[in-house]
Amino acid sequence: MLLSEYLSDLVKLIDEHFKTNLIIDSELTTDSRTEKIGIIKGSITFSNNSRLIFTEYLDLRYKAKKLNYSFHYQKQDSTLIFRYDNAEHRPPVDASGHKHLPSGKIVAAELPSLKDIFTEIMDLLL
Repeated sequence: MLLSEYLSDLVKLIDEHFKTNLIIDSELTTDSRTEKIGIIKGSITFSNNSRLIFTEYLDLRYKAKKLNYSFHYQKQDSTLIFRYDNAEHRPPVDASGHKHLPSGKIVAAELPSLKDIFTEIMDLLL
């Protein structure tokens, strides 16, 4: 898969949710290293002014692989609702993929897709 194809799939997914009027603004940028390796960054604003800010560093040469990722969802006042990432922590957490909760707790979590993130956000919005 090419980075441009991956980006096109993201745009389609975001457009589908625009039709529900739950998304009021979005911005995507890419930094292509090659046609199959690069960084996609995005910001999506929802109808209650909450925001999803995400970054994916992708290697699509053989199998879609997210080398680094962060999906940060916050309230209008920037208060954390949740964040999935695979950043290293000090002290270390038990899993490379994990989820930050508003309580400050960090729990192991599988790598989510943007579709999974949207489902979680829509459940909170509706």
